[in-house]
Amino acid sequence: MYAIDIFAGAGGMSLGSVLSGIPVAAAVELDGHSARTYAANHPTTNLMTKDVKSLTPKAIRSLGSRDQGPLVLFGGLPCQGFSYSNPRHRNKNNDSNWLFKEFIRIVDILKPEWAVIENVRGIGDTAKGYFLKTIVAELERRSYGVSHAPLNASHFGVPQNRTRYFIVANRTKRPFKMPKRSSNAPTTVRNAIHDLPRLDNGNTQGELPYRNHRPSKYAKTMRSNEKMCKNNLVTRNGPLVIERYKYIPQGGNWTSIPSQLLSNYEDTSRCHTGIYHRLSYDRPAVVLGNYRKNMLVHPQQDRGLSVREAARLQSFPDSYEFFGSIGFQQQQVANAVPPLLAKAVFTSILEAEND
Repeated sequence: MYAIDIFAGAGGMSLGSVLSGIPVAAAVELDGHSARTYAANHPTTNLMTKDVKSLTPKAIRSLGSRDQGPLVLFGGLPCQGFSYSNPRHRNKNNDSNWLFKEFIRIVDILKPEWAVIENVRGIGDTAKGYFLKTIVAELERRSYGVSHAPLNASHFGVPQNRTRYFIVANRTKRPFKMPKRSSNAPTTVRNAIHDLPRLDNGNTQGELPYRNHRPSKYAKTMRSNEKMCKNNLVTRNGPLVIERYKYIPQGGNWTSIPSQLLSNYEDTSRCHTGIYHRLSYDRPAVVLGNYRKNMLVHPQQDRGLSVREAARLQSFPDSYEFFGSIGFQQQQVANAVPPLLAKAVFTSILEAEND
């Protein structure tokens, strides 16, 4: 069994596939910074840095060989147009919302045994459910059996309360069930990041030693045999932002900040609850999203999250290195599918294939 990753990003979904035991033969990713990260962490995967829409049938067929067994074609479609945080774009007029047609085109060419589409929960009700219903109908019209459901990453060992929508299609109509919750006790922010370096606002030193703390079981798994910790970059916030941070308790947000420190906001009533949110050590993190723009705050220190802390909260191991400027690294981590969540889905596929 082998896989091909479309809209690969930095490779979170590919990593989940590999962790489940399904090697990824090829991947397609247009963004050069994400592609650099992907290539560095998946050196044996044939990576095409191209627009999926530009791929010819010949190029698509070259992505893999059926000698490798049943094929799993998967992709995390661009999700901004389905996100609840972008209400103006959640409609049929957003071109990016139609990229599922490219995925279906590739299904027609490769005829994979399995096809997996991942997106934000909002794909289920965008345009009154039009896109979800259409994707399911298109796959069923091609004689695929289709299962679909939202899955919460925190139910699968990820220290983040993040829900993603999965559509799993099977051409051979094997019985398939979405993965069941594997953990009753969620992995907390403390479990995830407490052993990582103590950092200053604006830290630019990428590689640092771990803190002298006993790592949790989760942290040990993330560290593996790494001796040093990479990607410890932190956005440099100005003095006013740092002063605001000081007033926010764990689990609190911008509402804890004195109004005189928010005078540059025209209307604070329009602020989202996720703005200036300080993470709680003893709970899973809130959705990372664009954590730099949202000013997501470290549980104890008055600063934003480092790239590595965010990667831990997404379940990327410390050996997984991100490339590009700090902004590109932050975006790669935030956009990724949590690898442990993806692993659960691919493990269920592997089990169904082997039954």
